[in-house]
Amino acid sequence: MREINENNARKDRKPTTTLHRKNKHTGRYDFDALTLAHHPLKAFVRPNKFGDDSIEFSNAEAVKSLNTALLKHFYKIEFWDIPENYLCPPIPGRADYIHHIAELLGNKNKYKIPMNGKVTCLDIGTGANCIYPIIGHQEYGWHFIATDIDEVALKSAEKIITSNEDLKDKVELRLQDNSKHVFNGVIKSKDQIDLIICNPPFHASAKEADASALRKVRNLKTSKKVKLNFGGTNKELWCEGGEKRFINTMITESEIFGKSCYWFSTLVSKKENLKGIYQALKAVNVNKVKTINMGQGNKMSRIVAWTFLTAEEQEEWMHNRWREWTTEED
Repeated sequence: MREINENNARKDRKPTTTLHRKNKHTGRYDFDALTLAHHPLKAFVRPNKFGDDSIEFSNAEAVKSLNTALLKHFYKIEFWDIPENYLCPPIPGRADYIHHIAELLGNKNKYKIPMNGKVTCLDIGTGANCIYPIIGHQEYGWHFIATDIDEVALKSAEKIITSNEDLKDKVELRLQDNSKHVFNGVIKSKDQIDLIICNPPFHASAKEADASALRKVRNLKTSKKVKLNFGGTNKELWCEGGEKRFINTMITESEIFGKSCYWFSTLVSKKENLKGIYQALKAVNVNKVKTINMGQGNKMSRIVAWTFLTAEEQEEWMHNRWREWTTEED
């Protein structure tokens, strides 16, 4: 997973990110406002080499404190915490996924996005941080089903949900007890899901994950230990076959639930995996595929989304679930 990049803290430098226009995290962090929202952050704020207030992004406690402040200030989250060594995600990038996928939902009705509980979103691999349900609900009012294979992660997510009044009864947690499956075992027969989102494990082995983390450490010019800098358990960072195999499993299993979900989607970190993903989608006869490019720091990422619903089925879905919507061509 990509760490928060210190370039995000520069206000007077040309941004290196191309975040969604609705993303609240463009430009420089306002540390005055953030430290008011979360006072412990102040202990980590100091001038960087440009003379601007910043934090040491190689310091795990500083990054966690920044995330807590961002969630309090922008999303009205009063409590947020994660267990030691669990992934501390970059919130600007996570918010970008939510805004892009929300726009995809709205593209049948002049980008009028359904809100206020009319959407059910399934988050695959929600982690201990529960970031996607937090942002998705606080920005759009969506309800979430959040899954994970890690019981400790789900307990952490549950504490976040129950400790924040806005999230209570808005996020349902489900344990995936078979690491070889993605949707099988967690999607129920009566579920109707408008969106599926996923940030899959990028790496194919612990060795590969460690090498990637070490490169990030070197980029930040720090001597601190990898696990202290970035966090992330084995289940969060890698799986057998890596991103490619995980997404192929998603695609294969999505065919089973093709009429129970409007849009399936996943982040794709590695551009070289796109060709195989498109071939796999063609093999299961999806009706439509969309690729959404995202700029996050110095790295380009993308969302691949697909649906099995025909144009007529899409119109019926919107009419039945998002009552006031009218339909038209993209």
